[in-house]
Amino acid sequence: MYEKTFPNKRFQNTLSFLQKHIATEESILDLGVSNPFSEIMTREGYSVENTSGEDLDVEFSSVQNSNAEVVTAFEIFEHLIAPFNVLREIKANKLVASIPMRLWFSPAYQSKTDPWDRHYHEFEDWQFDWLLEKAGWTIKDTAKWTNPVKKIGVRPLLRSFTPRYYIVYAERKSK
Repeated sequence: MYEKTFPNKRFQNTLSFLQKHIATEESILDLGVSNPFSEIMTREGYSVENTSGEDLDVEFSSVQNSNAEVVTAFEIFEHLIAPFNVLREIKANKLVASIPMRLWFSPAYQSKTDPWDRHYHEFEDWQFDWLLEKAGWTIKDTAKWTNPVKKIGVRPLLRSFTPRYYIVYAERKSK
């Protein structure tokens, strides 16, 4: 997936945000298969368990059966048709999730070769906040950052100052 373009800035911003809110003693269920960032979390001292690639739109057993204290979801919810459903099923009381934001000057991402690597949603920050709140989460902290690219053109220029990633720390509302 990252053969030619390792997202160093995104990973560093994500790690800093995670470290700000989650102690290494807290166990993590990371939504999505094992990936370079879950390996980074493990190297940084976190105890990380990943889901196994099941379709989280329809199969919730991994979140229902997990005893993890925290769920992380880094660039996962945009791939789901109905992220509300899995968000409601999470047992953990803490959530750290990031999404690529919808950019008005760029269409939603769609891989031509991998049907799992497509964005059904690209949220604006308020839409993602609303989704989380409606699914039973209280947002405690957020951050955004840009994703400049080393190309010439109008879109690359816009990417240098338009936030592309949005990350949220949320806690489960008491029932």
